[in-house]
Amino acid sequence: MNVNESCCVLFLYHSLCSLSSACSGFAVQEIQTDHETILKINAAGQIMQCSAAMDVLFVMDGSYSVGKGGFERSRHCVLKLCEALDIGPDMVRVGVLLFSSSPRLEISLDSYGSREELRKRIKKIQYRGGSTQTGLALKYVLKKGFPSRHNSTVPRVVVLLSDGKSQGAVQLAASELKQTGVSLFAVGLRYPRWEELHSLASIPTESHVFFAEHVLDAVNGLCTALTAASACSAVPSGCRVESYPCVQKTLETVKELQGSFMCWKGTRGYFPYTSLCPYYRYTNAYKPFPTVCHRTVCSDPCDSQPCQNGGTCVSEGLGKYHCECPTGYGSDPSCAPLLTLDCSVDMLFLVESSSALTLEGFLRFKSFLKRFVQAVLTSEAPVKVGLAQYSAEARVEARLGQYRDPVKLAQAVEALRYQSREAKTGEALRYVTRHGFQSSPVYADVQDDLPRVLVLLTGTPSADAVVEPAKYARDREVFIIGIAPDRMKAEVNNITGNPQRTITFSSPDRLMAKIPELKAKICSVDSQGCLGQAVDLVFVLDASGNVGKDNFVHLQDFVRSVSVQFDVNRDVAQLGLVVFGRRPVTVFQLDGHASGSAVLAAVSKAPFLGGRASTGSALLHVHSHSLTVGRGARPGVAKAVVVLTDGSGAEDAAVPAQQLRDSGAAVFVVGTGDTQHDGLVRIAGSEDHVIVVPSYEDLKYSEDVLVQLVCADAKKTVDPCRPNPCMNDGVCVLSNRSYRCDCQGWEGPHCETRSPQSRQTEESTAPL
Repeated sequence: MNVNESCCVLFLYHSLCSLSSACSGFAVQEIQTDHETILKINAAGQIMQCSAAMDVLFVMDGSYSVGKGGFERSRHCVLKLCEALDIGPDMVRVGVLLFSSSPRLEISLDSYGSREELRKRIKKIQYRGGSTQTGLALKYVLKKGFPSRHNSTVPRVVVLLSDGKSQGAVQLAASELKQTGVSLFAVGLRYPRWEELHSLASIPTESHVFFAEHVLDAVNGLCTALTAASACSAVPSGCRVESYPCVQKTLETVKELQGSFMCWKGTRGYFPYTSLCPYYRYTNAYKPFPTVCHRTVCSDPCDSQPCQNGGTCVSEGLGKYHCECPTGYGSDPSCAPLLTLDCSVDMLFLVESSSALTLEGFLRFKSFLKRFVQAVLTSEAPVKVGLAQYSAEARVEARLGQYRDPVKLAQAVEALRYQSREAKTGEALRYVTRHGFQSSPVYADVQDDLPRVLVLLTGTPSADAVVEPAKYARDREVFIIGIAPDRMKAEVNNITGNPQRTITFSSPDRLMAKIPELKAKICSVDSQGCLGQAVDLVFVLDASGNVGKDNFVHLQDFVRSVSVQFDVNRDVAQLGLVVFGRRPVTVFQLDGHASGSAVLAAVSKAPFLGGRASTGSALLHVHSHSLTVGRGARPGVAKAVVVLTDGSGAEDAAVPAQQLRDSGAAVFVVGTGDTQHDGLVRIAGSEDHVIVVPSYEDLKYSEDVLVQLVCADAKKTVDPCRPNPCMNDGVCVLSNRSYRCDCQGWEGPHCETRSPQSRQTEESTAPL
């Protein structure tokens, strides 16, 4: 039983006994101090160790008055006390004497030299039963309990575990034993008779009497008393010995006179003889025994409240602790914020404050905002923040950059007042787009052309239309990030225009956990597109009959929207396009167009093929006809292939996709509809390179996600020999961070020209 379980049992026991006079169980030692002190006492008991040359003899009561349950608690207490002793032939020697009607030495002091061996033997001691002849046991200890060791000056300790209900004389034997220099400790079992235990124990008695049910307290008290007697040094550094009043209680049977009644005493002649007889009731009642306890108390490392920002300190023993930090804070000992918002954006929070949301929901959003400000913002952060709220009308409460200090910004959040009217999210989006991003002049050296981010916190459906106002905001380059309950995901997707900018939570208590996700999405808009990143990118579009001509148009629109986020020219980004049904068709090669507008026009002319799909044939075609130097691929530039498919006809694609990846190209798959996800992963080679959308109409929501994935991969180190830039079986050789081609019968940087010697050889060997 641990400390908390013991405390719960004691509390329950007190409660039951207050309601019934038929209580049975164990005696109670009630410590009149606060719960925090009790925890410190128990914590000290767990770390205290007595290490010195010493003889300790446990004298265990195995009589009927203790009972089998009391005996088991006694043995458990002995085992715990042994854990606090440094057991060894030259250190602490432990013996065990079991008594009832007669004493019997179960374990002699020189029997076992290790704690583990001793523990196994103690567990084998059996309950005997019988009368409680404590006096005989102490006389046995006096005569035979302590055989001399080579150093006769070592301290001798007797720990008596009994209920204190001795039969026969016991005081004389205890007195004689203590006069020989033995320290006698008494540990109460079951319903102890505390007066007897105190009379038997050494002086000061309050330091030598414990209760078996409070094991850690007994360990603490024993080690404290031995330290005070200079038998060992068990009080850890930084801990101290304290005295405090405590009450030891036991249950005793009380005889109470309830009244008198007529009872028959016999007959006199022919007449019955009666008289008044007393009526008694026997009840169980607590008998208190006030005393003083001396225990070691170690200071709790959590007393200094080392956890900041609402973190919870959890003590792990002497001088050790850890902080359970709230969401948005680091896991270091002080819960310092580690999610610093270090991207340069203009950010406006728009908070719903409607009657449908309720005051509770509004206050929850305020708490989220304050926690976010405290967790990710610093005075040096390059972000400018503003606040606005709305119900039937929208109002800017703090202009962008008005509060540079996070503390003042949090105070501005706290000052928001609940409006309690209907929620018109559409009107609010239009209002803040026009008036919310007028910033205060905080940074004189920063241009006012930073990405503009609107963070919408809403909890109820809008009372007006939101699609057009949201598009109005996005067309004016306002990136909208929406935070809402799961049930509003569809509406918020229409507002953000991209599910990747929608954050939903399943229950109110999960809202705080979204702080890291919000921080990541805010900073992601600071690096839109892939402008300036060199990459050779080939799109592979499923143009089979399974896709259909109408859905193929959505694939074309997706490619056009993605392509505008790349800087298309000969030196930066090159784009190629392949469509496939049963066979692949190259629409244009990587070097086919030198501008973004030319790419857009060419994508619109991509043919729909129909028929069955063979994704494997398309990928083989890309490997041999698209990602080659002869078709415009540039050595030393990152290669990427994006496959758009519904998943049909992809059974033959795994091996060709692996060939592409082995040649150094990254493969990304955008799957549409009810696709076989495992098959898409085999093509992409990684779960992280797969995007699945429910319908072709939803493709537009994944544009930014694909661009971010491609750009992140394109920034990795490139092997200029992968794919092999050498034509006609030339061998690519790395040389000084570049490469050269070893050609056989061919010439040129990429073995592209037939050598004269090779031509002459062919002509001479040609048949006449």
